Amino acid sequence: MSIETNEQLAALEAIGRIVGRTLREMGSQVRPGVSTAELDAIGAKLLSAEGARSAPPLVYGFPGAVCISVNDEIVHGVPGPRLIAPGDLVKLDLTAEKDGYMADAAVTVAVPPASEAALRLAACAEHAFDRAMREARARHRVSDIGAAVERQVRRDGFSVVRELCGHGIGRTIHEEPQIPNYWDPRQRTRLTEGLVITVEPIIAAGSGSAYLSSDRWTMKTADRSLSAHFEHTIVITRDAPILLTAA
Repeated sequence: MSIETNEQLAALEAIGRIVGRTLREMGSQVRPGVSTAELDAIGAKLLSAEGARSAPPLVYGFPGAVCISVNDEIVHGVPGPRLIAPGDLVKLDLTAEKDGYMADAAVTVAVPPASEAALRLAACAEHAFDRAMREARARHRVSDIGAAVERQVRRDGFSVVRELCGHGIGRTIHEEPQIPNYWDPRQRTRLTEGLVITVEPIIAAGSGSAYLSSDRWTMKTADRSLSAHFEHTIVITRDAPILLTAA
């Protein structure tokens, strides 16, 4: 969506803060012996206390409040009995709704004693996001964001998962435009002031090829390599973007 009123911005800022706080608290609870179902319950309880709801069950019928993906699971992992183990790389991806507006963010949590490679991969996803923020400005092209992400990821020796990308958001989870994490010369759409999008580097330590697992939700790396994910919902301005979910 594109913000047209102060009331819309205030509503998006409100749900953005809720998503940011919820992810931060969930991240603090990621530790060995905790199940992904228990983490999901924590997220659902925190959202309910804020008067918000998880969006994926509303829009897509997803069987959980939070997408929780571990190690070679890239995105859309279904919460369940799996126990977090030492060294795991855990992705928490939360989209929530309140008063008709939605925001989306993701973090990657490295469980001690995570390997040096896992730590580098998680850091790369965040660094790629930071690079993308330099291009996320009105009149720049959507493809400028993807080019910035891809340059950083390749520089660090990793791969972009090309099947997955950022997107417009606001009234529902996935709106136009799509925001690829790689340079696409055919993508000539320009960013406009007030546009609400997610920027979310989704990367892998291996080739970056992905497949849909048998549960029909979870995306995994084809070569079973580790993956990492970092995301915020932002508002495009003429200058630095507004990070709605960074609260």
